[in-house]
Amino acid sequence: MIEINSVNNPTIKSLRKLEQKKYRKKTQTYLVEGFHLVEEALKSHENYLYVLGTAEALKKLDASYKLKDDKVIQITDAIAQHLSSTKNSQDIFMVLPINQPKSFSFEYGKWVVLDNLTDPGNVGTIIRTADAAGFDGVVLSEESVDLYNPKVQRSMQGSQFHIQIIQNPILEAISSFKENGLPVYVSILDKTAKSLNNCAPVPQLALVIGNEAHGASKEIIETADKKIYIPIKGKAESLNAAVAAGIMIYHFS
Repeated sequence: MIEINSVNNPTIKSLRKLEQKKYRKKTQTYLVEGFHLVEEALKSHENYLYVLGTAEALKKLDASYKLKDDKVIQITDAIAQHLSSTKNSQDIFMVLPINQPKSFSFEYGKWVVLDNLTDPGNVGTIIRTADAAGFDGVVLSEESVDLYNPKVQRSMQGSQFHIQIIQNPILEAISSFKENGLPVYVSILDKTAKSLNNCAPVPQLALVIGNEAHGASKEIIETADKKIYIPIKGKAESLNAAVAAGIMIYHFS
């Protein structure tokens, strides 16, 4: 086991930079924080690079999971606070490799497609909901918030270890879905579309959720097999993107 006692240690300095997308991209690694996320990664047999924690936190984790000594770094309370992206650190972290596939074939199943969603909380919540509803995976457009953003990680609550998630050119993904016979449904704020209440469940589909402010892009709306909307019964103009996605995901689950 390695012990690090200074926030000025080069390893700690490098890990601190992983809050920034450009460093995650450069190193092809990311950091998760907290017992729940670290345990979910271990349960899913993720190929982690390091587990970092205070002596007490590591002892607690090792009681349930036999950690590999050469992949354990013991840190001080001060370092844990330095690395934490939350107010109340749980003093446990994991460094994981970014394993995005270079190519992907969307041949079957039920998928959620996120078209330029920029709010980390919305993205993480939608992924978690898709996981809970038994969907096969989620596609994020390249313009959407980074999957490895710490706020997205916290919102997913470990669902990233349960279902397939890929950040991919969205039109390429849509084309692949259609080529493989998966109907593409897109949610739009337009009553000329078909009400969700009148949409029968289907065995497989790609469900597109558009940007929080501007909705789905014109290209995707034009290529979709079906345009749908959620009826608004009260006076609110629209629903939050994650709430709307949750309603539709469970309707089609």
